[in-house]
Amino acid sequence: MEEKKPIIKVVDLVRKFDEFEAVRGISFEVEHGEVFAFLGPNGAGKTTTIKMLTTLLKPTSGKILINGFDPLTQQNEVRKSFGIVFQDQSLDDELTAYENMEFHAVLYNVPTKLRKKRIEELLKFTELWERKDDLIRSFSGGMRRRLEIARGLLHHPKVLFLDEPTLGLDPQTRNHIWEYIKDLNQKEGVTVFFTTHYIDEAERSAGKVAIIDHGQIIIRGTPSKIKEQAKAKSLEDAFISLTGKEIREEELGVGESMRYNQRLRHRRQ
Repeated sequence: MEEKKPIIKVVDLVRKFDEFEAVRGISFEVEHGEVFAFLGPNGAGKTTTIKMLTTLLKPTSGKILINGFDPLTQQNEVRKSFGIVFQDQSLDDELTAYENMEFHAVLYNVPTKLRKKRIEELLKFTELWERKDDLIRSFSGGMRRRLEIARGLLHHPKVLFLDEPTLGLDPQTRNHIWEYIKDLNQKEGVTVFFTTHYIDEAERSAGKVAIIDHGQIIIRGTPSKIKEQAKAKSLEDAFISLTGKEIREEELGVGESMRYNQRLRHRRQ
C-alpha cells in the first residue's frame, strides 16, 4: 500500500531579514484533512512562516511542499491548492456579497458553468444566501468573516489558511464560525491551517498544534500530548510556560491581504 504524503511539508525552513533570522530551520508536516493550529507570541515567526507557505515571501533556505508543489517554482499550482482568510479584511465594501464571490471566481478561473452553482452552494452553507445582493458595508464582522471563508473555498482548495479567523468577534459569533469551519473540514475534506490568539480554540478544534517561539518550533503534537509534556492543565497554561509571560512586539508586514489581492488582479491582466 502506497504511503500517503502530507498535504503540507516543511523541511529546515529559514528566513532572514538582513542579519535577523525570523525563522530558524523549522520542520513540520500537516496531514490531509487535518485541522492544524500554529501558535506563537507576537514576533515568534508564525506570520513570516505563513507568508512563505502562501507564496508571499521567498524562503532564505529550506523546502516547502503544498499539495506536492513547490511555492518557489510552482507558484500557480500552489495558489490553486489553497484558500486564505487574512486577519485584515480583504472584501470590497462597494460590491455585494455575490459580486465579491463572482469576482474571486473569475480570478481563480472557476468555469462559468460551475460558478453560479458553487457560489450559491457556499453562500447557503454560510447562511448568507438571503443577503447575496446586499453591499458588504452593511455586513457585521461575523458576516464578513463567513463570506471570506466562503470566498476562500470557491475553487475547491485542498488547504484553507486562516490567520486569526475570529479575532475581534463576540463569543457567540466565534462559536458559529468554528461550526462552519469544522463542518467544511468534514464535508469537503479541506485541511485547515490556522493561527489564533484564542488558545482555547486551538485546544477545542485542532487535531495537532505546533508552538513556535523565537523562530523555532519548540513543541508540536496533539493538545493533550503538549499539556502532558508541559505538565499543564490547559493548552494556554502550557503555551505560557513554554514561551514566557512577557509582551512581545508585532511581526513586520501589515496589509498583506491588499497586496495579495493586487497580485491576483495582475494575473488576470
